[in-house]
Amino acid sequence: MPDRDPRLASTADVRARIDTGKPHSARFWNYFVGGKDNYEVDREIGDQIKQIFPGLVDVARTSRHFLGRAVRHLATERGVRNFLDIGTGLPTADNTHEVAQRVAPDAHIVYVDNDPLVLAHARALLTSTPEGKTAYIDADLYAPEKILQEAGATLDLSQPVALMLLNVLGHVADHEQAKGLVSSLMAGLPSGSFLVISDSTATSDGMIAASKAYNDSGAVPYYVRSVAEFTGFFDGMELLEPGVAQVTHWRAEGGAVREDVDAYCGVARKP
Repeated sequence: MPDRDPRLASTADVRARIDTGKPHSARFWNYFVGGKDNYEVDREIGDQIKQIFPGLVDVARTSRHFLGRAVRHLATERGVRNFLDIGTGLPTADNTHEVAQRVAPDAHIVYVDNDPLVLAHARALLTSTPEGKTAYIDADLYAPEKILQEAGATLDLSQPVALMLLNVLGHVADHEQAKGLVSSLMAGLPSGSFLVISDSTATSDGMIAASKAYNDSGAVPYYVRSVAEFTGFFDGMELLEPGVAQVTHWRAEGGAVREDVDAYCGVARKP
């Protein structure tokens, strides 16, 4: 494991920022994918939402599988060696650096998140192959200039970068603002870079009800968008086949069951 990243806060600082009195999206999602880094308050709202909309568990699980397929495709078929993963979430199996460096040992990965529990576990994300490198930035999605500046210490920003925004844009209530943040981040990356997005979508009454229940819990709100709004994030870019699709349908591998879920994704190339 590399030396401690100087950008990581002290353990005391991290603990002071963790609020166990209300649910948080990173811990809530961790519970849904079978992780152990969550609190009773996260499990309580998780169980409540399972009663309202059991399908959200499938959304969490299959969205994680999409991450693996997208990273493998970009690393093996497109030659990408730089990955910028914003809204990382808590470490689980097959994190971005593990998937990328399994097929491209020289890949460089930067994780970005501002959740204190994610920060507390950041060292688990800082392992790397000898040929590659990983780093963690404690930063907010609303600070694209800071993210790009600090990411440049690890990534070669003169070469194509895969910008990954998986299940994070729903935290931005205003759709135009969310599009602006995506545009600002992509503007700092070179031609030939890729945008990878997945998110829950307002494509069933169950998902809409689950979103409302989560937002009513006191957690930082998470808003689900229509497929048309989701597609708008890729304006001006070249979508890879099969375009915007349900996460279970994007380049499904082998005999994978293409179940229907209320989550869409897309991977697009910057001209």
